[in-house]
Amino acid sequence: MKYIGQSVPRVDAATKVKGDAVFASDMVRPGQVYMKMLMAHRPHAIVKRVDTAKAEALPGVLLVLTSRDVPSNEFGYYTYDQPVLCGPSEKPYADRVRYVGDRVAAVVAETEAIAAAACDLIEVEYEDLPVVCDMEEALEPGAPILHPDLGSNLFGHHKLYNGDVEEGFRQAEVIVEAVLNTPAQEHAYLQTEAGLAYIDEEGRVAVITTGQWGLKDRKQIAHALGLAEEQVRVIYPMTGGAFGGREDISVQIIVGLAALKLQRQGRPRPVKVVWSREESILGHCKRHPFRIYTRWGAMKDGKIVAAQVKMLADGGAYKFTTSIVVSNAVINALGPYEIPNVKVDAYDIYTNNVPRGAFRGFGGPQAVYCAEQMVNKLADALGMDAVELRMRNLVQEGSLQTTGAVFPPGVTIREVTQACAEGAGWESTPGGWVLKRRPAKVDPGQPHLRRGLGLACSHKNVGFSYGYPESCTIGIDLYGGAEIERAAIRHGASEVGMGAHTVITQMAADALGVALEQIELISTDTAQVKDAGSVSASRMTFFIGNAIKEGAEKALEAWANEERPVHLEHTYWPHQTTAPDPETGQCDPNVAYAYTAQAAEVLVDMETGLVKVEKIYCAIDVGKAINPQQVIGQIQGGLVQSVGYAVMENFVEKGGQVLTPNLSTYLVPTALDIPAEMDIMVLEIPDPRGPWGARGLGEVMNMCLAPAVSAAVQDATGVWFDHFPLIPEVVLSGIARG
Repeated sequence: MKYIGQSVPRVDAATKVKGDAVFASDMVRPGQVYMKMLMAHRPHAIVKRVDTAKAEALPGVLLVLTSRDVPSNEFGYYTYDQPVLCGPSEKPYADRVRYVGDRVAAVVAETEAIAAAACDLIEVEYEDLPVVCDMEEALEPGAPILHPDLGSNLFGHHKLYNGDVEEGFRQAEVIVEAVLNTPAQEHAYLQTEAGLAYIDEEGRVAVITTGQWGLKDRKQIAHALGLAEEQVRVIYPMTGGAFGGREDISVQIIVGLAALKLQRQGRPRPVKVVWSREESILGHCKRHPFRIYTRWGAMKDGKIVAAQVKMLADGGAYKFTTSIVVSNAVINALGPYEIPNVKVDAYDIYTNNVPRGAFRGFGGPQAVYCAEQMVNKLADALGMDAVELRMRNLVQEGSLQTTGAVFPPGVTIREVTQACAEGAGWESTPGGWVLKRRPAKVDPGQPHLRRGLGLACSHKNVGFSYGYPESCTIGIDLYGGAEIERAAIRHGASEVGMGAHTVITQMAADALGVALEQIELISTDTAQVKDAGSVSASRMTFFIGNAIKEGAEKALEAWANEERPVHLEHTYWPHQTTAPDPETGQCDPNVAYAYTAQAAEVLVDMETGLVKVEKIYCAIDVGKAINPQQVIGQIQGGLVQSVGYAVMENFVEKGGQVLTPNLSTYLVPTALDIPAEMDIMVLEIPDPRGPWGARGLGEVMNMCLAPAVSAAVQDATGVWFDHFPLIPEVVLSGIARG
């Protein structure tokens, strides 16, 4: 039986429905004790003194950890710029807190309540420092420097230059300019950060936790604890959502340190920590806010001839994944268009805000907002239909990217845009694309309600970019006599709720010619698997699928040669991308792309400013739907998350303090906020490089709904909004200004 293309039930469905699924926050080990962490709750200060005497004297307290207890007091995804615990330390400037969620101490006690009470007894003497929270203020002379060893709050400058942008603007007959602002966004995953650490039977520090890349976590934990990587083991059980927010370390190092410290004191106990929702919102990264200065120029016939973009990205207090997020944004800021003259400059900036990091789309939604907002404004300025303008400029097979390299094969942006446009009411006529069917703008019975329609499109990279040495390694073990009776797939792909393990099972069964029930997955324990890479960048199905497809051919050949049982490892190596030229940004940046177009119908209450997204039209080319039901579920979930980003999720910081530290003040979509209709059009145009033709899917649906909603609100109200979320007070104020 063939399993590719079948909506088989998820392999974890039954355990989740019955409540039997075990997450890191559910794990219990005999004799475990509990940890609470003391966060700074101030945005910028030097920690002069940490007095733990009263906390240590509290009955039931086993251990109080401070900066002095961390062997190597630093960590970070790519740059070790964050202290594990802030306070007096041999590492220069590790005595500084730089945002409210910095950790200063941790308490281990017999109960969580005792640990929390002990945290309140810790006395910390701070010397407050000046705070800088605005990106442009952070770059001014005399601004407070967050990392004095660097001497500047600017920690990255990304460039993409092609053609002659000034000559392009001299040619342009219509020019539009804008200053755009995109917001921070909280991941709001259901399961907060959690960890359970213990010393395993081989003496390794084992950390059961939530994450997206076990090998990357292991590297950072080992570094901070002063251990070899082989002395650390990272285990991911089920994870209740990630969306990029678990790429960076949260509790893993500190809970591992506690288990190691107790072991070395001769009183080994497993140590468990689960963050509260407020700790989670204060402590983990957010989607980057961008401030974008941009101008675009076109000829009267609609040909876009020049685009200039300056992007400022608020990286918050530490680097996290900022530089790779912003570098990816550079490409998306120009959209999937052929533009001969471009100039993009993007800057990574430290502030005393909560650190920013990866979030579904990885810099794409912010940058796509720029490209699509400006294309819609150009269409308005030209008096041209927005779909027609796109069709005159969209790339196609063989087109050059603005980075100078040919687009990866399988360019389908025109196909998805056509499908979405036709679904939303546009028609292609001899004179060009025309909107023939649309909702009535005004209901005569309720004249204060206005309806509008807007469209946007985008592409999204599949896999890491810019020369990163991408690969995916798996193991395949085949057992049986005359026939294969059981097949084990050893892989490091974490399951963060999106159904990866189900599609891995389907692909393995198809590739090996066995039943689903014969596939066993051995996964997400760094002691047992090789590096499959991160579950991020929409890469896992594409990369592990290719690894399985190629590895299965080798395994079946070995089986046919009667090498039984079969034990092999296989690494998939994709097309090698290249790093940007430091002066121009020219390169071959990505292995593959996914493509989408989305249109939104909105209802705007002109009296209250409330924007309701009533219907979404979404066309996505998935290449091949490995599991069609999961594809639809992924798209629906991402679209609802995008509705929140566009019209309601308002993360508020002031003076470095978070004013929306829980889900009663930071509002995410509920069942009542889901659009009444979502017309999802799944295209299956095979990607020549994808396994069975499949493209990456995890993020593409999050890329362009915000500009589609913005265009729809403009269509309804006549007002362009160059920032979002479009919460009622913002919209009402804009309507009043006209």
